[in-house]
Amino acid sequence: MDGAVAWSCSVVSSLLKSPSPQVASCRAQHHAHACVPEHAAGAPVPASCLPGSAPAASRALPSAVQGGLHGQEDRRAARAGAHVALPTAQLPAAASGVCPLQPSPAAGAAQHREHAGRDPGADSPAPHPRDRGWHTAPLQHALRVLDMTGLLDDGVEQDPGTMSMWDCTAAVARTCIAQQQGGTVEPGLDPIPVEVRVDLRVNRASYAFLREALRSSVGSPLRLCCRDLRAEDLPMRNTVALLQLLDAGCLRRVDLRFNNLGLRGLSVIIPHVARFQHLASLRLHYVHGDSRQPSVDGEDNFRYFLAQMGRFTCLRELSMGSSLLSGRLDQLLSTLQSPLESLELAFCALLPEDLRFLARSPHAVHLKKLDLSGNDLSGSQLEPFQGLLQAAAATLLHLELTECQLADTQLLATLPVLTRCASLRYLGLYGNPLSMAGLKELLRDSAAQAELRTVVHPFPVDCYEGLPWPPPASVLLEASINEEKFARVEAELHQLLLASGRAHVLWTTDIYGRLAADYFSL
Repeated sequence: MDGAVAWSCSVVSSLLKSPSPQVASCRAQHHAHACVPEHAAGAPVPASCLPGSAPAASRALPSAVQGGLHGQEDRRAARAGAHVALPTAQLPAAASGVCPLQPSPAAGAAQHREHAGRDPGADSPAPHPRDRGWHTAPLQHALRVLDMTGLLDDGVEQDPGTMSMWDCTAAVARTCIAQQQGGTVEPGLDPIPVEVRVDLRVNRASYAFLREALRSSVGSPLRLCCRDLRAEDLPMRNTVALLQLLDAGCLRRVDLRFNNLGLRGLSVIIPHVARFQHLASLRLHYVHGDSRQPSVDGEDNFRYFLAQMGRFTCLRELSMGSSLLSGRLDQLLSTLQSPLESLELAFCALLPEDLRFLARSPHAVHLKKLDLSGNDLSGSQLEPFQGLLQAAAATLLHLELTECQLADTQLLATLPVLTRCASLRYLGLYGNPLSMAGLKELLRDSAAQAELRTVVHPFPVDCYEGLPWPPPASVLLEASINEEKFARVEAELHQLLLASGRAHVLWTTDIYGRLAADYFSL
């Protein structure tokens, strides 16, 4: 198990049995553990500001955790340091002013004598940790929040110090179930509630396990709060069951993938999603919703889906990949209460009127991320697509145009408006039939885009042997290339970047490098 997650789980188990008098909240990170004090400024007191940073980190943890912190599994975190909250008297003068856990006047003289260095037993017994008058809350001396979000890397372990989302979900679920089934509390102490914030991923194999963990957290001192839920290949009834168990105040993203729900399945699930009033991101990948269905039932399901979409008040990202929305995009986007900042419509069979509506809609001038992959932009869609780019030019940061049938002619006609996207950081053009000449034109013209950092480009058509014209996207993705020719192309592109002073810009054909930015990181 990853060190950060192992440490986090051991903290939860220990603190539910033996509360710590000092830690207010905690955030686990990739290569370090951070216990963040709760104060108005929001800035933690770094361990380096404390007298003896390593011992201070240990003092902030219960004895049951101290041994684990210095074990081989967590030695990396101990070296990295920890952010801890300590009483004012334990801080140097420079740090004491920002420590939130300062004693209140109600603490009385006993606490003052204790922190002044007097023997607490000289006049009266030392106060119990729960009786010291801190400002935070009645149970303010124990860990209250453990934030384990952001520990994952979208399922791919990119280095030994990280763990996949699947493993993180399993580790948290095991801790919740074990705590509920076998957890004990020291006599005379009430369980201290701990809010554990996590990102969860679930599929058919892990569904029952995760459902049991969520059920066990209801009414338990260990309260599981899911920030982002990703469900893959999960039946409709199981998806609904999980959504019903999630805390409505915590969830910011629902990501449903490969579920083959169709419009009927979406109409069943969407009211359960719409109850999350703080939801900012809804991603529906490969659910195969076809709004073009001529049947009465299909039309009724689509209308019901639209009505439920109108309930979201905070939605900023919508992904409808592989849902066929030909001629219906206006109906979908018109139901939303707020403008979107991220819109993914990959392989949605968009028509020119869909793109024209989007260009005129309130969403266009707010878009930071736009994905039109898999939509043919080479014919009558090109002009409305250019109008959409013009409308979004001031805000657009991320543009994905994979497999859009853009050849040199279409790219060169689009370059004047594309280069007006001055804030653009990422451009994806993989799978388009572009030549080396077209790529060089793009490289030269993009010099005006000072923020551009990544261009994912296709293998130039010059590097293929016997390519049919126009080449279907499937041929570009599957046909073999002349490696020697492509090596020369790469070298020439690199030299052009160096000559223009843009060696920091990455030009690559790697579509699996996870270079595309998540909406929340924009």
